[in-house]
Amino acid sequence: MLNLRETEKNFLAPHVTEGGVAVDFTMGNGYDTLWLSKMVGQTGTVYAFDIQPEAISRTAERLRSEGAYENYKLICASHHTASEYISEPICAGIFNLGFLPGGDKGITTLRETTLPAVRWAVSALAPKGALLIAVYPGHEEGRLEGEMLQGELSLLSPKEYSVSLLKLINAPDCPFFYLIEKNK
Repeated sequence: MLNLRETEKNFLAPHVTEGGVAVDFTMGNGYDTLWLSKMVGQTGTVYAFDIQPEAISRTAERLRSEGAYENYKLICASHHTASEYISEPICAGIFNLGFLPGGDKGITTLRETTLPAVRWAVSALAPKGALLIAVYPGHEEGRLEGEMLQGELSLLSPKEYSVSLLKLINAPDCPFFYLIEKNK
């Protein structure tokens, strides 16, 4: 069976540059924030967003306990406000849409904030940068987010971006992801 987390990292890793700026647009429990922190190194910066204080505290604890570099900024705000905090081009960004694992499943990412967040993230990509967006269609909002993103990402110019979709076609409720790579 495909391990989504490892596959995501394998696709995104070539784009994460030491000393670069990376963004975890949905920090959750901090696993991706920690990975990005290690990947960009001491001279890089990771911005991580979540609207739930619980996610901030879980992530802060994970980063402390696992010896992350002090190169991160944990921001208790929606991912659609990223432009208010980040002015540099980003080498990599991760979205894990849905709800906080182990948290309130009634609090999910929403199309109204995901779309502007993704649009901004695409526009903020550095040359050769990439975004990875994991979609969880097992709940109604997740299914609708996935459909919305399919429509939006299919409009990106193939001269500027390469957009890929990795999906198990025989498991319609299984998570899948989009990879958006900015061309040179």
